[in-house]
Amino acid sequence: MATIGERLRNFHPVRKLVYFFVGLFSYPGLAIVNKLKISGTEYISQLPRQRVLFVSNHQTYFADVITFLHIFCAIKWGKKNRLGIPYYLLNPFTRVNYVAAEATMKGSLISRLFLLAGGLTVKRTWNDGPKKEVRKGLDASDTRKIFKALENNWVITFPQGTTKPFAPGRKGTALIIKQMKPVVIPVVINGFWRAFNKKGLKFKKKGTLLSVTFKAPLEIDYDAPAETILAQIMDAIEQSKKHMMMGKHHWQTVEK
Repeated sequence: MATIGERLRNFHPVRKLVYFFVGLFSYPGLAIVNKLKISGTEYISQLPRQRVLFVSNHQTYFADVITFLHIFCAIKWGKKNRLGIPYYLLNPFTRVNYVAAEATMKGSLISRLFLLAGGLTVKRTWNDGPKKEVRKGLDASDTRKIFKALENNWVITFPQGTTKPFAPGRKGTALIIKQMKPVVIPVVINGFWRAFNKKGLKFKKKGTLLSVTFKAPLEIDYDAPAETILAQIMDAIEQSKKHMMMGKHHWQTVEK
């Protein structure tokens, strides 16, 4: 049976209220204090309303996801590659969930409130040991939670599960793709790590160029091994070893 929190997260009037207030609070930091450059929204406007998985690199706990929600709402109102005036918050696009670590989302009152915007909390399937990463098995209940969300909505996930650049991807993302066979949209973000602190709620450097690039849906062989699918994803979000060898200029913000 769903908990009260889960019911509230799936109650769209509550989501709309959270979107409105979070959107008003965050908009100046994205579009006024800093400069937001969006590209590739033409790949989003014609997507189905369910079984769509957005896979992205990760730079802050909250600012990344909040920016995606702004963009999806703007697209609903006919905007292309820009936010414009945020009147889209009056009737936002709420058929989207995002995957986040349970420990992160239960860390503060603000994070608990943001869960109502469609958060899917999952237990970490790995821990950072003192010398090396220690992996644990997939949590079946968390996987089912993501499956259920994909059946009805769009889902945003960060395959690396960390804000550390070029960290290895998690196999669980590929396993979900193999089973659910969603449309997979790669996203590459940049500049957020420089503009905001790790949580994405405080400014570090104002006037930063923030970029969000949506790419064309991936052509995936769903029968391929999970390792092959994961490698394809990591290359698409520009976090593979090939992109790492290009040098840090590839993921750092280019100030203009």
